[in-house]
Amino acid sequence: MKKYILYSLSLLLAISFSLTSCGSFLDENPKDQITEEDAYKNPTLVYLNTVASLYTHIGKTDQSAGLQGGDRGIYDLNTFCTDEAMLPTRAGDWYDGGLWQQLYTHDWGTKYDLVKGAWDYIYKVIAESNKSLDKLNEILKNDPENKAVQEYIAEVRSFRAFYYYHLVDLFGRVPIVTSSKTAMGDVKQSDRSEVFEFAWNELLESVDLLHEGRSNFPGEYYGRITKPVAYFILARLALNAEVYTHDNWTDGNRPDGKTIKLNVGEKELNAWDAVVYFCDKISELGYYDLANEFASNFSIQNEKSIENIFTIPMDASLYKNEFYYLIRSRHYAHAAVYGQGGWNGSCATIDAIEAFNYGKENQDPRFDITYYHGPVLGPTGKPVMDEGKELVYDPSEVKLDLTGSPFVKTAGARMKKYELDAAATNDGASQGNDIVLYRYADVLLMKAEAKIRKGESGDAEVNQVRDRAGASIVKDVDLKMLLSERLREFAWEGHRRQDMVRFGTFTQKYTDRNPLPGESTGFTTVYPIHEDVLLLNTNLTQNPGYKTGE
Repeated sequence: MKKYILYSLSLLLAISFSLTSCGSFLDENPKDQITEEDAYKNPTLVYLNTVASLYTHIGKTDQSAGLQGGDRGIYDLNTFCTDEAMLPTRAGDWYDGGLWQQLYTHDWGTKYDLVKGAWDYIYKVIAESNKSLDKLNEILKNDPENKAVQEYIAEVRSFRAFYYYHLVDLFGRVPIVTSSKTAMGDVKQSDRSEVFEFAWNELLESVDLLHEGRSNFPGEYYGRITKPVAYFILARLALNAEVYTHDNWTDGNRPDGKTIKLNVGEKELNAWDAVVYFCDKISELGYYDLANEFASNFSIQNEKSIENIFTIPMDASLYKNEFYYLIRSRHYAHAAVYGQGGWNGSCATIDAIEAFNYGKENQDPRFDITYYHGPVLGPTGKPVMDEGKELVYDPSEVKLDLTGSPFVKTAGARMKKYELDAAATNDGASQGNDIVLYRYADVLLMKAEAKIRKGESGDAEVNQVRDRAGASIVKDVDLKMLLSERLREFAWEGHRRQDMVRFGTFTQKYTDRNPLPGESTGFTTVYPIHEDVLLLNTNLTQNPGYKTGE
């Protein structure tokens, strides 16, 4: 029986960088499937079927799939359990059996649907990565000097390490599987520190073979993991090393970043020095900087942003990736004036609007860019009407259950950060704005945090970010101030849970968010392993604090 390798025309268009020297290819009509024997007969097809095919998984195409763009996936697990945003119950809307309330109150259990969806998605991508690596290593064995294949292997290893980074962040103790030939009985659970070390070494051993190209620019390396992307992930791993090397995360004895030793190739550095090292590696490339305007990073045509480092490409005619966050947040009437969808759901929390000093004289300039609030205007500047009244969003009236509230439909500041693309199709989900995963502002604030944790000043880096936004200059920035600054800068970008875990605030009551950094953060800083997964593989055990059936 012949095996077939499948790929779509949209994928071929998306990676057409490798075909620009033979322009006739795009004039052809490639078949939807080819035999396995033909799938690897030239370098272009090797790339298509081992590397490019993996990037089709990074955006939202199916339920719970994608790193960002969809609902009931990784983004939700990192956002709606924090002080940044919530999906309040609005009478008959958004209860969903208590799903969103449980997420916000950290009352999820071992049968929680979002946990299963995220786990399945990540391991599906890892399985596909392993298949690619097995094939690439087979090709390299027969042609050891093939530099292109060596580079493909480095890219796929980095891609897979990127997904293990998400696993160690979300689930802690997980299996490390490195081959598509591994039998289920041989799949074992690794300690969190082992998973961290695996992801770290995979990236470190691969980064020198990655291209320096800009991943966010259309062209040869658009949407791919390049050297600056790998540097960013390494900086992020080092920044969270206290968390990720803590195998007993409920004991309150998190290791000190100053004593964690990390290999950076030519030398060994503590965690905070490693953060600075990789942030500086990005800066030294010379082509990243803060954009002149904060909002331009999220504009409809943000592909040439000098700030964005890693994005999910969006183009309705080229990719299947979708973006539902604007749809999910805005009121039905608000969306209707643009001929698009609105689910009247997600909004900022009271904590978030207070972090922006909403309604005060010193309100942060990023608030108006980040949120719709107050009277809502349509594309012509006229007020949007709902049931004969002007539609007004009320940021201060939000609470987890709005049933019976006069603000049931209108409570909460809504997502505005991405410029609304009036030409978006698919009810507004297929937009022109690329989805921003990482940007240079985060490089500066990661470096600032590492310096503060070392006992140095991070004022210079923090003020670069604030000055660009038009915010006032601050002095003597401490960790508490920095955590609030990260909320103001990165609201709606999917980083808040990780920040709160690292700062020791994730399990604090929402009315008391002032613990000392490093305090015990509790078992919900790591999600449970879904019971279905444990039933499938009896080698795995549940994360501490979770009980079967809850």
